[in-house]
Amino acid sequence: MPKKILFIYYQNLKPGGVARVMINLANELCENGYDISILFLMEGEHTFYKINPEIKIHTVDSFGHWGFNKVNPVLDKYLKKFRYRYSLKKYIYDFGQWDVMNEWLKKNHSQFDIIISCWYKLSAQISVNKTIASKTFAWEHSNFEVGGKIWGNLLRPKYKNLKGIICINKASVDYYKTLNPNTFLIPNLIGDPFENIENIDFSSKKNHLIYVGRLDEDKNVSSIIDVISNIDLKDFIFKIIGEGPDLENLKRLAEDKNLQSKIIFTGQLSIDQIKNELLYSKIFLFMSKTEAFGMVLLEAMFCGNALISYDCNYGPSDIINQNNGFLIPLNNQSLFIEKLSSVIENKIRLNDLIKTSFKDSEKWKKDTALKEWKTILNF
Repeated sequence: MPKKILFIYYQNLKPGGVARVMINLANELCENGYDISILFLMEGEHTFYKINPEIKIHTVDSFGHWGFNKVNPVLDKYLKKFRYRYSLKKYIYDFGQWDVMNEWLKKNHSQFDIIISCWYKLSAQISVNKTIASKTFAWEHSNFEVGGKIWGNLLRPKYKNLKGIICINKASVDYYKTLNPNTFLIPNLIGDPFENIENIDFSSKKNHLIYVGRLDEDKNVSSIIDVISNIDLKDFIFKIIGEGPDLENLKRLAEDKNLQSKIIFTGQLSIDQIKNELLYSKIFLFMSKTEAFGMVLLEAMFCGNALISYDCNYGPSDIINQNNGFLIPLNNQSLFIEKLSSVIENKIRLNDLIKTSFKDSEKWKKDTALKEWKTILNF
């Protein structure tokens, strides 16, 4: 009998890195003969990322909990000036979601051999119930330093009750092994359409610099624009793909620095469109302040891009080496400028780096990660 595995996450209603890699893995395991189910904690048409039709979908309405519907409106009505009202409302939703998920799991967990929780709050909640925790793997997608007093200090030590912990960077493994010896390092599966790229026509690449990702303060795209403004781009242009709260500020910054002709904001694109943009580009620029993995760096490698990235905590240092680009100490903007200028000036060096980066991506193919997942799931 194939093992019955349940994944748990919030939604597949809109773009999201965790939803995408979870569904990549669920689809692959389904194709490899496992009996896969997914529990989504929000109701709706969970069709944003394509799910194998053989995977069984379950949903609960975490927004239907009495805490969200009755307590939070009272806070809005009577505590409008309370400084921590929004934080309190968020905790009330979190604990309401916990209650809804816990009730579903108590009724249904016996149907599954293994549970994979895909977010640290969910894993912390499950770890309190020793019976359910004993069959649950926490799949950690965020920086292990997040969580605050409740999810981090109070509940995370209970990860000792879990069957195991799956980490996506080396630093997390070192941390979580202090809580649970059954801690493993397995990089995220990149999945289609990037896994399908077998050859690249390097001659078709254009003089494009590129960034793909959310546009918020933590991703620090404004610093990339500062770098661009301090070098001779020659005939290179910079494409920024994504949306987020910093979009309008970034557009104004580009105008202030007279870079309108050198920077193109594409907005949100589909995965296939992103793949095509990466196949045309040559250098991927990344100055994020914090990461858990940096999957977009691998996507850029799969499409034959040289990487220039800050060495933020945690992830890029696991990926970047002399074959694929340059790892720059965090906030060392002058060295970032130096390395970017050097490869723009030296076409031969850049073309060689693009090719070796693509070759280096082979070691990140899904076969290795799947083999490691199967070993753990069959243990």
